[in-house]
Amino acid sequence: MRYDPAIALAPLTRRRAASPIVVAQLGQTLDGRIATITGASKYISGCEALAHLHRLRASVDAVVVGVGTVAADDPQLTVRLAPGRNPARVVIDPSGRAAAAARLFVDGAAPTLSVAGPDAPPPPPGVERLTIAPGPDGTFAPDAIVAALAARGLLRILVEGGAQTIGRFLDAGRIDLLHLLVAPMILGSGKPGITLRPIEELSDALRPATSVHAFEDGDVLFTCDLRARLEAAE
Repeated sequence: MRYDPAIALAPLTRRRAASPIVVAQLGQTLDGRIATITGASKYISGCEALAHLHRLRASVDAVVVGVGTVAADDPQLTVRLAPGRNPARVVIDPSGRAAAAARLFVDGAAPTLSVAGPDAPPPPPGVERLTIAPGPDGTFAPDAIVAALAARGLLRILVEGGAQTIGRFLDAGRIDLLHLLVAPMILGSGKPGITLRPIEELSDALRPATSVHAFEDGDVLFTCDLRARLEAAE
């Protein structure tokens, strides 16, 4: 169907969540790449897809990225291509290695939180520390991150990047909705998109209820609802 933001965003916006709802967004090429071998990724997604991303940001309470995304892209994570308010920005940074001069730490555009371990150095001035004990592998359980944000009233959560962070949330069963933006582009090499734990049987594959939305400039949005699978697992 032709893209209509009211339809594409309806599962996220039509009712106020009483419990956390987590949506992930990823832009990739036809062959599943999110960057070239040199890391170039601006811009794989077209203008309309980028506007959709900003509508997603305007629809949530918090947008979450890993520290690798901050280091690679220095994103603002604000709403600029659509009407709406800026969400809180959340950086998953176990050891506190994000640069203090990163734009989202210094622009004052929205509240910013750093999710870090108890031994990490203090965050930059004006950035709230959200301390979580890491697991044996040094990473944070997605459930713990979502619970900590929900305790602060941040119930609508967008996991925006990078692919590794989205993969961890998917593997943990902590993504309710996935918005996968596919650009009419083939790289043939480069950084792959979503990577999950290996499976042996097709019966173990994720099979979300999916709708397809076509943008006029050529990109295609797949909105994937994983909630039925999560409810069955529970």
